[in-house]
Amino acid sequence: MIAEKLKNDIFYVCTLIEYIGRYTKNHRKYVVEKMGKEGIKHQLDYADVNHCLSIEQVGEEVIEDFHIEVGTFDTISRCKYKIPSITDIGKLYQRLVIDTQMDETLEEAIYKVFQSFLSDEISNFNSSVYYSSPDYLKYSYLEGELLPN
Repeated sequence: MIAEKLKNDIFYVCTLIEYIGRYTKNHRKYVVEKMGKEGIKHQLDYADVNHCLSIEQVGEEVIEDFHIEVGTFDTISRCKYKIPSITDIGKLYQRLVIDTQMDETLEEAIYKVFQSFLSDEISNFNSSVYYSSPDYLKYSYLEGELLPN
């Protein structure tokens, strides 16, 4: 059982990664590659302090510290439907990390989830993947592919 504080820290870091991905127009996989597991751990360790700051401020610091370049993965301008908020997506990733964490550290679990095929599927706001049930996402992640509905 993960303590409530850790759940909040995971939520914050997942939301931050989603924000940076949208802001820089990058795959979330690229963002976590640039941050590395140590950068993710640092954000987890300081989440309780950083959540008092604006996500934009922390995001800019991470972008600068890890030299995250502007990309072309624009999931917002091509979206035909209502765009989920960064916190909606952060919450989705938080649940997925908690549901799939095995024996690895939290930073490793976050890294693996954002590195998975599911990350780009979730970022496709023209699909319904991000609206899928947590169990569907969990088992699709564990199987390594989207399961039939």
